Order: sequence, then C-alpha cells, then structure tokens
Amino acid sequence: MRRLLTEAGERLPEIPWAEDYPRPLLRRADWLCLNGVWSLTFGGQTREIRVPFCPESLLSGVGDAPRVGERLVYRRAFAVPSGWRGRRVLLHFGAVSRQAEVCVNGLRAASHENGYLPFSADITDLLRPGENELTVTAVNDLDPVYPYGKQREKRGGMWYTPVSGIWQTVWLEPVPEARVRALRVREVPGGVEITAEGVSDGVVTLEGRDWPLRGGAARVALERPERWNPEHPRLYRYGLTAGEDRVESYFALRTLDIREVAGAPRLCLNGEPYFFHGLLDQGYWSDGLYTPASPEAYAEDIRAMKALGFNTLRKHIKLEPERFYYECDRLGMIVFQDMVNNGCYRYLRDTALPNLGFTRRGDRRMHRDPKARQIFLDSMAQTVSRLDGHPCVCLWTIFNEGWGQFCADDACRRLRALDPTRFIDATSGWFSQHESDVESQHIYFSALRLGEKPLPQLLSEIGGWSMKLPEHSANSEKTYGYRKYEDRAAFVRDLRALYLEQVLPLIPRGLCGAVYTQVSDVEDETNGLLTFDRRAAKVRPEEFADVSEALRRAVPRG
Repeated sequence: MRRLLTEAGERLPEIPWAEDYPRPLLRRADWLCLNGVWSLTFGGQTREIRVPFCPESLLSGVGDAPRVGERLVYRRAFAVPSGWRGRRVLLHFGAVSRQAEVCVNGLRAASHENGYLPFSADITDLLRPGENELTVTAVNDLDPVYPYGKQREKRGGMWYTPVSGIWQTVWLEPVPEARVRALRVREVPGGVEITAEGVSDGVVTLEGRDWPLRGGAARVALERPERWNPEHPRLYRYGLTAGEDRVESYFALRTLDIREVAGAPRLCLNGEPYFFHGLLDQGYWSDGLYTPASPEAYAEDIRAMKALGFNTLRKHIKLEPERFYYECDRLGMIVFQDMVNNGCYRYLRDTALPNLGFTRRGDRRMHRDPKARQIFLDSMAQTVSRLDGHPCVCLWTIFNEGWGQFCADDACRRLRALDPTRFIDATSGWFSQHESDVESQHIYFSALRLGEKPLPQLLSEIGGWSMKLPEHSANSEKTYGYRKYEDRAAFVRDLRALYLEQVLPLIPRGLCGAVYTQVSDVEDETNGLLTFDRRAAKVRPEEFADVSEALRRAVPRG
C-alpha cells in the first residue's frame, strides 16, 4: 500500500483538531484539547503517537498495524487549568476502537465497548494538584458481536484496514454541579419548544430576544419561520444560561413525510417531493484512515459534491465525529445514516446469491446470537439519541445487504418508536421484509429499474465504476470496481448517460433517490469521484451540474 498524504496532512498542526469545540450541539466556552503527542506501547515497544489518529494511519506517526486483539496502552500527562477550581471536570472521548479502559492517576475512570460512540467520565475526584497521568488501554478484536463496519483483518476489495485505539478527539471541560446535560428542540405551533435536561430555570436567547426557561423548557416564538433544505440551510443559533452554566446550540426547521404525488408515493422534504441525489460516503482518508487531518476536510468534501449538484450523502456503516454532521447542517447536505453493522458476513449468502437475484428470505432465524442482537439494538438507540438534533439526518438505514440482519420488521418498529420524524430504510439492498418506508435496491450489474412494492422507490447503491489515477492510488497492483475505465472522457460520458438515460426516466414513475458509489476512492477501490488523497477530481462541475439540474426538474410537484 502506498502512503498518500492529503494536502491538509502536509500541514498538520502540533495539536490536531483543536481549532473547534468537539460537540457542536452543546458548546461551552471553556475546554482543553488533549490531542497531540502521547506515548503508545504495543508489541513490546513504546513510541510516540499523534492523537486522534489510529496507529495504522500515516498521520499517527506510527504507521504500524497492531495485531488484531493486541493490547494498546496510551499515556500522557496533563494539568487542569487553575481557573477551573470549584467546578467538576469531565473527560470526553469521541471514539476509541473497540474496547477501552481509562485510568486517571492509576484509578479507573471509565470503560467502554463500542468503537463508534462517544463516552465521558467525571474525573474530578481522581485529580491531584499539578500533573496528572491519563492512561487508556484499548483493544480492537474485531469481535463480530460488536459493531465493526467495513474493517477486516485481511483487508482488500470492499473491506478496509482496521482502525485501532483512539480515533477521535480527547478533551476536558469544566462544568458546574447543576448543568445542562442535553438539549432537545421540537417544533410547536408558532415556534419551537426547547427542553434542557439537568436544569429547571434559566434564559434562552435567540436573535436578540430572551425567553424564560421554566421547569426545564422554554417556548420560543418564531416570526416568518424559514425551513432548512440543502438549497437554503437555515440554522437558528441560540444560547441558554442556567445558573452558572452557559451553553450554545442551534436548531433547524424541516419536515419529512410521504405523500402520493403524480400517481406514486414520494419522499417529501418540507411538504414537497424531493429527489435525494446522493453518493455513498465511506468516511476513509488516505493518511488518517477513519480520521481526516483536519475537520475542515469534511466541509471540502461537501462543497465538492454540492458543486456537482449532489444533495445527499449516505454515510456508509460508520459514525463520524459530530463535526461532520455540523458541516452538513451548516452547508446544506442531507445525510442518510447507516447503523454500524455487527454479525458475521458470508460472501455466498450476503453478496453472490443476492446479485444473482436470490434476494427473498425470512430473517427471523438469521444472526441468532442474543448478545449480538441486543448490542445492535442498543447501539441503534444510542445512535439515534446522539444524532437526533442534526437536521441533515433525514433517513436511517438499519441493515445493509443482510450483514448482521435479524428481525428487520421488529427493528424498524423499534426505530420508529425512537424517532418517528425521519424516514427508515430497513433493509438496504436486499432481504426486504414488510416494515420500511422505502423499497431500497442495490443495482450494479444490470439496467436500473423500480421495485415492485407500493412504497417510495430508492436506488440506495448504483454505479461503483472504477476510474484509476495511478499517481493518486493506494494500491498500484490491485483495482476494485464494477466497471473499469482508463480514459476520463469516457468515464464522464458514461456517468452522464447513466443518469440521463436510466435514472432520469424513473423519477416521474416514482424514483425518489439514487446513491452513486462513491465520494472517494478507498484503498483498493478506485470508484470514487475524488481520489483517496482528495487531490484530484475525476468529474468537474461544468461536466455534471446540468445533469443534476435535469434530475431536480424531473420531480413532479404536488
């Protein structure tokens, strides 16, 4: 594998990811980033590592892959700022893959088992004056009982390098004893209701006006409310003061529903049929793997795809740092969010036979391990809770191509109870059951077509064509993709034809969205519209924006 630096990777700051507060929906003014140089011990050696990049990555400074299941021990010293006296000190981890045990000054502070979700600990009582020692012991065992996404010990093709240890920001923040623990906003007639968990009384400030917080809730009136959409991503930013605590957040107004329009059920955004013109987004980077060199890289990807006319990213079997979702909120990019799969994958059952048309089977007896099932359902609930406040998230994908699938109808009902406001794709690709808001197909090897169910139609994966630029490719020997091109002009010509000759005619008949594979190349895969190092684009806006406009105009109006 070639080591490819992104442009941001070439100018990495001493403390990466320190420029912005890590939790956009619940910001405080005071915090301390613990990214930067730590010591890391594994394989009998101790060396320096740059957090928040995994040891397998180039940006970590290690560039060495631990054995699957090997114990990694991180250490660093820190001192709590003197101005924090009298407040509680919280220690936050964006994500650690997969098991993590955290000690402060040799005393256990926290443990966590999910490699994609954040966790925190109140470490106030473990601190001592002056220097403190923080130790994190991490093990990525790729146990399929737990969510693992597209990581595989023997990477290759559509499977990628595992990511071990700390891969998101580590940070401290001081908080008062009585503090805002979570915020929730729901639309009500004439405005919104903002609910603050953990406090009762206070003041909400929005656009120069104050609104009282009583009993943990404030009713805020909005004059001439503006709806959020990718073309007009309107965010309402507000502050909340409750006793000694002061936080900042934002919300947006948008509705999602299904309506019959022009003889077909349609996915509607803000009451109007909308075509979700999307791309599969794996969230891998040539130099940081799961973690880009800078959070600004998310904005750069989003702007590049919007310039081509795309309005949706399907975040594929991965959860990102909250900064990704904030950039989608701010810049106007819809997210179809996959749950991160667990359960064992079988090539014959999950890929080969379905691509030959064997896509119908019951799933109550699939993946019967009760522990794995419960972990998946718990992870689903935590994912919904974590991303609930982001208006960009418009659809949840529960299962992808049968990987880890079980009792999809029951999972769909559970998800609807957790979040009745967003669309649900219960079984993306195949093995559909009864409960789902859409009929979702993956079509790579035949002409595009609509499904047979009386549901909104979604082509949740298409394309996957390889256009390899050798100087920007990680693997000079192997290439993975579903149709291979060497001539860029031919690739652009055929991509345009795919949309104009196959996607476009299906929109009047009920197609509500199409997701092309994919945003960028990833390792062996060279089927991205951007290269793995993000240094070259294979399609230019002037070559494709008119296609995107034609898709938009083809949507029937209510």
